[in-house]
Amino acid sequence: MINNQTPEQKARNEIDKKLNDAGWIVQEKSMIDWSASRGIAVKEYLTDVGPADYVLFVDKKPVGIIEAKRDEEGHRLTVVEEQSAEYASSKLKYLNNDPLPFVYESTGELTRFTDFRDPKPRSRPVFSFFRPELFEEHLKKKPLRERLLDIPELCTEGLRDCQVMAILNLEKSFKDYRPRALIQMATGSGKTYTAITFIYRLLKFADARKVLFLVDTKNLGEQAEQEFMAYVPNDDNRKFTELYNVQRLRSSYISSDSQVCISTIQRLYSILKGEELDEKTEEENPAERGWQPKEPLPVVYNEKVPIEEFDFIVIDECHRSIYNVWQQVLDYFDAFLIGLTATPDKRTFGFFNENVVSEYSHEEAVADGVNVGYDVYLIETDIGRNGANIPAREFVDRREKLTRKKRWEQLDEDLAYTSRQLDREVVNPSQIRRVIRTFKEKLPEIFPGRKEVPKTLIFAKNDSHADDIINIVREEFGEGNAFCKKVTYKAEEDPKSILSAFRNEYNPRIAVTVDMIATGTDVKPLECLFFMRDVKSLNYFEQMKGRGTRTLGFDDLHKVTPSAVSAKTHFVIVDAIGVTKTMKTDSRPLERKKNTSLKDLLAAVTFGAQDEDLYVSLANRLARLNRQINENEKATFTEKANGKTINQTVKDLLNAYNPDMIDLKADEIKLREPEIQDTDVKKKAQEILIDIARSTFSGELNEYIENVRRVHEQIIDTVNLDTLKKAGWDTDILARDEKLINDFKAYLEANKDEITALRIFYNQPYQRREVTFAMIKDVLEKMKLEKPYLAPLDVWQAYERLDNVKGNSPKNELTAIVSLIRRVTEIDPVLTSYDQTVNRNFQDWVFKKQAGTLKFNEDQMNWLRMVKDYVTTSFHLEIEDFDYHPFDILGGRGRMYQLFGDEMNTIISELNEALAA
Repeated sequence: MINNQTPEQKARNEIDKKLNDAGWIVQEKSMIDWSASRGIAVKEYLTDVGPADYVLFVDKKPVGIIEAKRDEEGHRLTVVEEQSAEYASSKLKYLNNDPLPFVYESTGELTRFTDFRDPKPRSRPVFSFFRPELFEEHLKKKPLRERLLDIPELCTEGLRDCQVMAILNLEKSFKDYRPRALIQMATGSGKTYTAITFIYRLLKFADARKVLFLVDTKNLGEQAEQEFMAYVPNDDNRKFTELYNVQRLRSSYISSDSQVCISTIQRLYSILKGEELDEKTEEENPAERGWQPKEPLPVVYNEKVPIEEFDFIVIDECHRSIYNVWQQVLDYFDAFLIGLTATPDKRTFGFFNENVVSEYSHEEAVADGVNVGYDVYLIETDIGRNGANIPAREFVDRREKLTRKKRWEQLDEDLAYTSRQLDREVVNPSQIRRVIRTFKEKLPEIFPGRKEVPKTLIFAKNDSHADDIINIVREEFGEGNAFCKKVTYKAEEDPKSILSAFRNEYNPRIAVTVDMIATGTDVKPLECLFFMRDVKSLNYFEQMKGRGTRTLGFDDLHKVTPSAVSAKTHFVIVDAIGVTKTMKTDSRPLERKKNTSLKDLLAAVTFGAQDEDLYVSLANRLARLNRQINENEKATFTEKANGKTINQTVKDLLNAYNPDMIDLKADEIKLREPEIQDTDVKKKAQEILIDIARSTFSGELNEYIENVRRVHEQIIDTVNLDTLKKAGWDTDILARDEKLINDFKAYLEANKDEITALRIFYNQPYQRREVTFAMIKDVLEKMKLEKPYLAPLDVWQAYERLDNVKGNSPKNELTAIVSLIRRVTEIDPVLTSYDQTVNRNFQDWVFKKQAGTLKFNEDQMNWLRMVKDYVTTSFHLEIEDFDYHPFDILGGRGRMYQLFGDEMNTIISELNEALAA
């Protein structure tokens, strides 16, 4: 009988099931029992325009209708909206009802929903039906889309222009009823702060019920939680967490009184599937796995987490983990989607319906002073580029990757290796040492004037490579353990503590990571990113570069890097592997790769991927592993697999797609459930076999397999010593520097008759003593307005790379521009920091004054030094200046007269002329 159902009957069966899942009781109109549930869906209820397929009642009051259509009409659901609306606005038999506000069209597989209370009612696809209690809640207040229209004007205090623009455009997008919006803001420009600001406004002014802040790694979630805890809105002196409950999900429990939930997409998927999640699976960005499934992961309705759980979902780093594999997690919820990213690609724009509400690039952020730019310094070695050959009969060390135990062995034949095999199959300590030693030797060139190593982050290929780098860094720099630390999830020390010290303390100066802080982690004092691993993904590379873009004021930088003489002005990428030159893909391909790593196969099976090639490949890898490992390792596997041996695990994987085993399991099910259809029984049988196979795997077992299966040994090449091929600034950087300097010179030349200070420097050099602070500021402000890219500190750095420079980098833009003008007008033969120029001129003036009978006493010299320091930053001294700081606290104009008497004005005039010489 079941097999003879019409398409309409099958559709209604599916609709009935989805209604039941969502808490509704479906009843025939002749069998109504109001006590059965608060939510009753009555079939074929009569209206004055004919019977409605379903009328929805909450607490005996009609609230909505469902227009049912057979599956084949899914593409026509929007066509029948007029029919649905007619039923909704009709009178129900026996009732004098108002038009019903909530309207569905559904085939059981596809469902669309319209809230006719909205200002501009528009249907939208939904995963399933809303629960009865939601309709009850909705009827007590204005609909969300109407409340969004009431959001007041934004208070811009404390917000950057780019943040203001993003929030205003996003709120306009909400008011225009756009379901998805993308905020593209450069790394370091305050995306999370922007997000918390508009979340606060949604909760306060639009009465949003709950907002989900979605990330793809545990580390990002922890960081977001800290930012929510620290946020204080500009219209309230209480912290966000004092106003609203913020819950970071650590289990499957979602608190009913939380207004904001922070979760990884992995955890949310496991919650929807009703499964517990191993926290280790949250440590890695799922988009970086090599394997991606052909079909989206199956998500089914979960009554504990209904589709209306969240009104808004904010997706951090949304360019990475929202497509194909995980998109169903987002499609499940009926919510506005807001993406945050610095590096969108074509897929990102497509996913968010090309509704980009903010475009704020890294270049714009640098121009606005929100971010700092970067330079590239290349280090290239012979072996690092070409590999090497170890001749036969040479003795080499073989080292176990996991335990790092060594043994000696003589090679039977020549061993040639390429640069791609370095630090994986072959380790050449000389190659690592040559790179690190060159970095140390070139530090004075890369960071002039520094006495300590700037905060540096080294990207390593894997944990073993990271250990080798750390040991050689400590040795080459002659430093202890505190100087260089590993920051990875597998580090023995607490990575959070190391990361905190790296941010806030003098040591460590150098951190080595594989991927933990490659993206999404702020370390503002970072001034050097050191790449000793290549990156294929353009987006991932941009995210890694983002670690260095954060700005930092002089005081904060000086706390951790005492020899810094200014605020953070730029960062340097040291490229020791060609990462800045290699071709990068715009995004990771979605199709499954043929050469998938064991790590990715394990992760895919663990997360419930269903693909025959995947299961067979993993079975073959484990069968091979079973022949390679010893009995103790096999016993450990069995222990971590809850008693299942490798052989049994392999059989379970193969059984999942073995037609004979599927038929056998189907026969067992048929005996227990004789009414089940043949097509359904095979599907159910395979689902059971797949579940048996995947249930073996866990984060702990996967990590063990990955470690134990590794090539047990690496060859240590101590035969070939590496040589340096090249160390210097990227030629593109040097060409850019030359153009920047030429543009700066051209600007000064073009304005030498228009700007007072320039006219004096060019045409009346004897009047340099008349140049005032206001005149110099006028030059700077006019240049910023007309040519913002000619930032004085950037021009200074260009000179540092191309020319001789005397003195440290300037402390501010005003002193920098005076030195640069003096260099361009050839007053100074080489670029010289202005404080050094003033010091030299002061010494010459004092020496000449005291060459005769005049001798300044100690009080006079202290006062003159104070004058000299004042002129260094203010460029000119007037008698009235003694009435202000710093002179006033020491007696001001009167004290000057006490010390120098009638010579006071003469000394002021002489100093103005001498110090500006």
